[in-house]
Amino acid sequence: MSSSISAYPDDSQTSKFWQKSKESPFVPVGMAGFAGIVAFGLYKMRTRGNTKMSVHLIHMRVAAQGFVVGAMTIGVVYSMYRDFYLKPQEQAKALMEK
Repeated sequence: MSSSISAYPDDSQTSKFWQKSKESPFVPVGMAGFAGIVAFGLYKMRTRGNTKMSVHLIHMRVAAQGFVVGAMTIGVVYSMYRDFYLKPQEQAKALMEK
C-alpha cells in the first residue's frame, strides 16, 4: 500500500535543500544565478549576430561559472566570519556573564 504521506517527513529532498540553504545561504544564490545566466544566454543566442555558436556558449559558460565561484567565495567568507568572529564573541560574552 503506497501512501503520499512519508513516515519521515524530514528526509524529503526539499527539506534537505532548505536545511542546507540555512547552513550555506549562498549555495541557492549561486544556483539561481547560474540558471539565470544560462536562461539569459539562451535568450540572447538568437541575436548573437556573426558570433560563432561555440564562442557564445563558451562566454555563457564562463559567466555562469564566474557567478557560481563568486557566490561560493562569498559564502565561504561569510561562514568563516560566522565561525571565527561571531562565535568567539558569543562565547566571551557568555563567560563574562558567569
